[in-house]
Amino acid sequence: MNETHRASTAQQPTGFVAKLLADKHSVPLSIALHLVPGALIVAAYAWIGAPITRALGLPIFGAWAIGLMVVLLPLWFGLFWLGKQQTGRYTMRGGVVRYRDKPFTRGKITAIGIGLLVYMTVVSLSLAPLDAWTYDTLFTWVTFEGSGSSGTSYLDAYSTSTVITTLLIFGAFTGFLLPLIEEYYFRGFLLPRLPQLGRWAPLFNTVLFSIYHFWAIWTVPSKIIFLLPGVFFVWWKHDIRASIWMHPGSALLMTVVGTTLYATGAM
Repeated sequence: MNETHRASTAQQPTGFVAKLLADKHSVPLSIALHLVPGALIVAAYAWIGAPITRALGLPIFGAWAIGLMVVLLPLWFGLFWLGKQQTGRYTMRGGVVRYRDKPFTRGKITAIGIGLLVYMTVVSLSLAPLDAWTYDTLFTWVTFEGSGSSGTSYLDAYSTSTVITTLLIFGAFTGFLLPLIEEYYFRGFLLPRLPQLGRWAPLFNTVLFSIYHFWAIWTVPSKIIFLLPGVFFVWWKHDIRASIWMHPGSALLMTVVGTTLYATGAM
């Protein structure tokens, strides 16, 4: 039986919780649910992550990892909590996170997912010049470490052991778990609740997800390009596994390869 229509033994939610669990979010509500987490991540970076990493002498990407963790881990728990309101137990099922009906066999979705992973990885890397141009043209006023076309040059101020240690501490989070949470939230929770937008829903979701990355706002054009095919596929076929392969999969690949190259001095 489809998760959306499973019977619930729990008392039906009311108020704002009922609005969150409804089959349709209003456009203003959806915009807020897409963008508020990004604003909170920037605040968590500024007030929690940056002071911690500066005190410990760690690269600033550790501060962004902390900011992401401070916001996304509770957000993940929130999805389970919504499941409890819906079903009486902590779960993302019961219609909370959708597109989990698995219409494809494991082998077929693996092949599709690998294709999307390769597409996202190759295209995102090839669009780095676009990111640099967008930053240099429109966003030079954003001056925190590692922003824009400065790339990873700021890492030269840190020892190799410090950079590698930071990557090992946060890599499992930024390289897989946090992107996985983003997929559950943005593709599994928010995207299915935009039926009024029809075929525009994937573009709406992709654009807002790209803007949600306020800390890298100059990458919005490239993110739309390399994310949209996977998001559209998930919306079209109702199988979130495709974007999980694409987004967390690509993040994991780039984290492992990047850490290896840096550790061996090739980067």
